Amino acid sequence: MSGPTRRETLLLAGGALVASPFGASAQEQPRQGGALTVHFATEQRILNPSLQASTGVYIVGGKMQEPMLDLDEAGNPTPCLAESWESAPDGRTHAFRLRRGVTWHDGKPFTSADVQFTAMEMWKKILNYGTTLQQYLAAVDTPDPHTAVFRYERPMPQGLLLRGLTDLGYVSPRHVYESGGDIRQNPANTAPVGTGPFRFVQYERGQHIIAERNPNYWRQGMPYLDRVVWRVVTDRSAAAAQMEAGQILFSPYSSLTIADIQRLGRDRRFEATTRGNEGNARTNTLEFNFRKPELADLRVRRAIAHSLNIPFFIENFLGPFAKAGTGPIPSVSTDYYPEGAAPPYAFDRTLANRLLDEAGHPRGAGGARFSVRLHPAPWGEDIALFSTFIQQSLAEVGIRVEIVRLDAAGFLRTVYNDHGFDLATGWHQYRSDPAVSTTVWYRSGSPRGAPWTNQWGRTDEEIDRIIDAAATEVDPAKRKALYADFVKRANEEMAPWMPIEQIFMSVFNRRVRNAGNNPRWASSSWHDTWLAPA
Repeated sequence: MSGPTRRETLLLAGGALVASPFGASAQEQPRQGGALTVHFATEQRILNPSLQASTGVYIVGGKMQEPMLDLDEAGNPTPCLAESWESAPDGRTHAFRLRRGVTWHDGKPFTSADVQFTAMEMWKKILNYGTTLQQYLAAVDTPDPHTAVFRYERPMPQGLLLRGLTDLGYVSPRHVYESGGDIRQNPANTAPVGTGPFRFVQYERGQHIIAERNPNYWRQGMPYLDRVVWRVVTDRSAAAAQMEAGQILFSPYSSLTIADIQRLGRDRRFEATTRGNEGNARTNTLEFNFRKPELADLRVRRAIAHSLNIPFFIENFLGPFAKAGTGPIPSVSTDYYPEGAAPPYAFDRTLANRLLDEAGHPRGAGGARFSVRLHPAPWGEDIALFSTFIQQSLAEVGIRVEIVRLDAAGFLRTVYNDHGFDLATGWHQYRSDPAVSTTVWYRSGSPRGAPWTNQWGRTDEEIDRIIDAAATEVDPAKRKALYADFVKRANEEMAPWMPIEQIFMSVFNRRVRNAGNNPRWASSSWHDTWLAPA
């Protein structure tokens, strides 16, 4: 993960980026002070990563709250709130030794009781992705204030648990949440109390979020920054203009337009790169609501896939930022990517029309077969472009598409809670292991309203069986074989379909030091980030 990616190399060769180091040079010493201003494009009305796993939450909450583990520069789990760990050979018991001398921002001590409460009441019951990862978690024992012992009903592979706890292992303070009220409505969800390097100060909706340096942070002498300010800017062109004016120093997660990312990458004041996002590879999704009879028919879903010329879309709209996907596990997954994987549905409009005819949807007046509503997620320009491309492509085979655009909160509510959609398109993010954030898109049983999980109104007992077997298999070779079966089944059934693979792009002002120095940098704590003089 330390070298340039294929896409980064292509961009460098094309002159879109300027090659240079992203961390501080050996001669530089970290500089105390200053405010890092960050582009915040999509408010989700929650900042607690213990309750909602999302880059839009991590980019803010991950600076105030901390996970049990993080990833090091090479992409391996490294200590954070947990200092060390050991696992039983059968995978049913995992003991974590917690860091001593850590306090919450309100001065209370961090203990194993916080881990026990968060794991059982948040990760297991509420957290999207967490409910599936921790479905067989039976108990968390707390033999002393600095030991948490996780006990599982079925084997939990150590590698899966450790990687899962980097994104799905953020800890919340028990004393703030245990009052008995609805955890989802707790005021701390938008004013986090954490152990992290920065303390919450203010949240003005639609304007900004401010956090200041935690003077009692457990990493001595850190953080270097005085504060972090997230500026809410939904207009991508306006955000690019603010970067050029020096008002924003960092734009994460492909939040700018593709053209502005390329343009700023040619400006020597900025870095435009995939580095620091290797742990957050993403695939574009096409999500089908099986409650609509037409879409419950596999022939119709396959017809839709064959109607989309994915290579044409990538070449003309995304360029070297993307490539055709081969399924829910992207090619960056060296451990689980199936050998010989290839895109499963070639562009074939003739076949698409034949499948729609066979499914009993002949063309009517004006050539239309039926109509659907498409909800695109408001995360990135590529999603908006893809939704328009879907609309135009499906019109060619007689499917009328109405595009319904909502803000982030409205999209999440409509698609994942109200199920008021026919088609949706957004991003799936792969996080090192398929069981962390991938298989939940396909396995039945996720709580209603959990974002980025199977809310399609569909149950597939065979894929559930494969997913459960892989999640509890401690033999790495057997796990890989099971995930090859999972990809095959997922591609065959298309619930949902993941046709495009990408890695997020970040744009940094070169003043930002120690930027992109781990594979989930935008989501991490920024405890060692500092600013060079203007």
